[in-house]
Amino acid sequence: MHEMSIAMAVVQQVEEAPPEDVNGAVECVRLQVGELAGVVPDALRFSFSLACAGTVLEGAELLIDAVPGRARCMTCDHAWATGMPPRLACPQCDGADTELLAGRELRITALRCSGARPDPVPSAPVPEES
Repeated sequence: MHEMSIAMAVVQQVEEAPPEDVNGAVECVRLQVGELAGVVPDALRFSFSLACAGTVLEGAELLIDAVPGRARCMTCDHAWATGMPPRLACPQCDGADTELLAGRELRITALRCSGARPDPVPSAPVPEES
């Protein structure tokens, strides 16, 4: 089940994030998961709960935003939803020279932490007190 390795990679990325991005315990992680990424959302949620045990993410909620597959024909420039199983030949001209535009995403898009600041992190370094 590769969902466990994905969940472990998400936990690792969050744990290695700069302190200004992760301030306190992580309450929620939001992921974009493409329809064509080969990920089973329920298996990923289950694996995520196991991978978070004993980490700063323990008890964190995983929100998954599904991204539909989209393709574009390089011959006639027609774009369409690929669906599942994916239709990769152009439905307009039946061309096979296509480009995937969306649907392979697998990325962390947001974190919510218990001690998160409501304002954005300042771009200039904060002076240290003497």
